[in-house]
Amino acid sequence: MTLTLPTEEQQQALARAVNLAEIEALGRARLDQNALDYYVSGANDGHTLRANREDFARIRLRPRMLVDVSSIDTSTDVLGLPLDFPVGVAPSAFHGLAHPDAERATARAAASVGSVMTLSTFSNTPIADVGAAAGGRFWFQLYLLADRELSRQIIAQAEAAGARALVFTVDAPYLGRREANERRRFALPPHLSAPNVASRETLAGVDTDTGSQLTHYFQHLVDKSFTWADLGWLRQQTELPIVLKGILTAEDAELAVQHGCHIWVSNHGGRQLDTAVSALAALPEIADAVAGRAEIYLDGGVSRGTDVLKAIALGARAVFLGRPALWGLAAGGEAGVRRVLELLRDEVRLALALSGRQNLAQVGRDLLKL
Repeated sequence: MTLTLPTEEQQQALARAVNLAEIEALGRARLDQNALDYYVSGANDGHTLRANREDFARIRLRPRMLVDVSSIDTSTDVLGLPLDFPVGVAPSAFHGLAHPDAERATARAAASVGSVMTLSTFSNTPIADVGAAAGGRFWFQLYLLADRELSRQIIAQAEAAGARALVFTVDAPYLGRREANERRRFALPPHLSAPNVASRETLAGVDTDTGSQLTHYFQHLVDKSFTWADLGWLRQQTELPIVLKGILTAEDAELAVQHGCHIWVSNHGGRQLDTAVSALAALPEIADAVAGRAEIYLDGGVSRGTDVLKAIALGARAVFLGRPALWGLAAGGEAGVRRVLELLRDEVRLALALSGRQNLAQVGRDLLKL
């Protein structure tokens, strides 16, 4: 596939952007209403969607002074994969709504800055193509399908493509009600498909007269009976590390550890259960319950380097970006996603220095005024 390069105007706009909010504005301006509604929508009244951002702003930092910060190390690792800084790309569906290069561009951008991409089951790009673009720097996100054989085939494809972990989304037996998508009857445009789960022809036959195409398709796709007792079946299908995405309580975190899984603290970007706790608010009790027995990650509301430090201080090993990566993709394809990650990397480095910390190992709860 020929790489779609950003125009000179897009390159200049990206170069002028000094933060993620400015790239978001660029990305939003390039999306049609169908795509914009899909990316921005939260569930119901959007309380949880807003809380994801607001809860970061409520926590204050306690910086230390007169520390030698002439050398700052932002590196870490996740499940043995070295990262240049503690930020990855979260799974999100349908990158093709943002840019023709879709998930390939996102994967290339993440790899180019020493990050990691998590590929959604609902990608617009085949798993093998994304794996080739990612250069060994990708995880795969799984929705457990009612068709167990199809789930098994998808897992095998992810392994063959070089996925380093299997991220099992546990908070979506049904899709939350995203009212903008229902009101405007969200549907994939004719040139896009979801090759891991559905052909273009299959999607074309899904009802859009009474609401979102995705909601109607999803309700018959996912196994709604899957419980903790079934995790043994999932473990039998793969030797990859398993990460449970969507954990929001200490009780479920404890069960995840007992089942040999790692933990991704998330409320699905505020798109599932409205008024659910924010990911950041849930993190301390989860970190206390896990007590170092598994790795912990977080997504939801991260927009600044100081947000990253706050999550690390409360027990996350790394954070993952959902919408910010999509805004970058819309703004300039691979270069736009790379610009998002580079800006956040630089902010993390500066926040460490100004907090009087030389590396991430020195970031703990004593950095925070809760």
